[in-house]
Parts: sequence; structure tokens; C-alpha cells
Amino acid sequence: MTQPNPYERLALAASDTLRAQEAHERLVDQHDWVPIDQADAVVVLGGDGFMLQVLHSMLDSGRVIPAYGLNLGTVGFLMNRTRKNVSLGSRIAKARETAVAPLRIQAVTQEGEHHEMCAINELSLLRETRQTAKIEVSVGDRVRIEELVCDGVLVATPAGSTAYNLSANGPILPLDSKLLALTPISAFRPRHWRGAILPERSPIRLRIKEPQKRPVLAVADQKELRDIAEVSLEIARDSELTLLFDPHHALDERIVAEQFVT
Repeated sequence: MTQPNPYERLALAASDTLRAQEAHERLVDQHDWVPIDQADAVVVLGGDGFMLQVLHSMLDSGRVIPAYGLNLGTVGFLMNRTRKNVSLGSRIAKARETAVAPLRIQAVTQEGEHHEMCAINELSLLRETRQTAKIEVSVGDRVRIEELVCDGVLVATPAGSTAYNLSANGPILPLDSKLLALTPISAFRPRHWRGAILPERSPIRLRIKEPQKRPVLAVADQKELRDIAEVSLEIARDSELTLLFDPHHALDERIVAEQFVT
């Protein structure tokens, strides 16, 4: 018995790159597309950066639907491969769902302003000037490092562990691990600290020391906030997102495969 297709009404979103716009022109007449606020799922044409942009826009709107990406960018870790002569509708009907939970971030600036942000991949704290950053690191209700002297530090979700986190020599996390990676960027002291793998239930607080002399900016995926005083982070299971992947190309398999790349 054929299973009903849960994604009958599809929206189409394309980045402004040439490849994505060409793909948009090819697909626009192949389906009765609907606006994203009326859709069961959205087809995203572009790369990982544009996928993050679409996911963040859904979080901001309060209406989150599954997203199926076609890679027309560079890495395309969050995307599916483009394939010719295969019906897009049939691919989406057979796609597997993967849940991704973002970080919820409470940030306070040196001026005392409070901001709330979300990060699907990671939150990065980065020095703004030539001066190294000094950051107090707390996990749970305890200060774990009184003074991390570094170029910065980042907190990555499993979905983001193969992005900036991997470039900073952080660990790759299985998607279902319910862990977070806390990874230093060019740490000077403690000199041999390589970071930590933490259960997602553990709240994290990063407080900037000497912020006037050593200013630090926060980057949550694509959103930037300067002159940070401190940030608090926790996983936001109540804001889970759903990515759709072709069979045998799910995100958890990509995370495993990435660890065997030579």
C-alpha cells in the first residue's frame, strides 16, 4: 500500500547565486509552488549558508516546516545532492526526517543591553582587537576555567560540529548524541586545554574579563553582536527544526563519514 505524501504543498526558496537562480528557473514550472506560510515543506536551493538563513527566518516567524535542501553551493553539508532526471517530488516523498535543535543564547553587552539569539550551528566569541580575549568559562553551576586566554571560544551543536568547530580542531558529534562541543580558538592559557564535550542539559556561561581593554564579539551563525559582557547558552528542544534528506544521505551518516575523510 502506497504511503500518502505528507509534503503535498511545497514552497521554493533560492539564494541569489547564479547556480541557484538557474535551478530556480528550471524548477519553477515543474510544480504548483505555494507561499512558504501555506506550505507543508520548503525546497531550498543554495548552500549551507542560505539554508541557515531560511531556517532562521522560520524560527523568527514562529512557523517552522521541514526543509529539503538541494546543494548549489560549496560544501552543502545540510543539503542533498543535485540529481538530473529524478523527480523532485518523488525524492521529497521518500525523504527521511532529521531533527536539529538550536542553541538559545542570552547575551549581555557592555552597555547592559540584553539580546536573545539562536544558533543552529554554533555560537562563536571572537576577540575584536589585537588584544587576546580573557574569558571565564562556567558549566552548570561551577566555574570550570577562571581565565581562558585565547583568540576566542565556540559552542557547537552536533549539526554544526563539522563546520567552524571542526576547523578549530573540535570534535565531531553524532547527531543523536545530545552533546555540545566547547572548543577554544588558539588558546594561550591553559596552553594544553583542547576543549570539552558536554551534555546538552548543562547550561554554559561565558563571561568576558577586562571587556573594555579586550572587547569580544559574538557570532550566532550569521548574526553578529559586538562588545559582549557575557553570554548564557542552553539547547532549545522546544524549537526543533526538521531537515529532509534522501535515503542513504542522512545527516547522521554524513557526520560519521566526515571522520574518515583523509
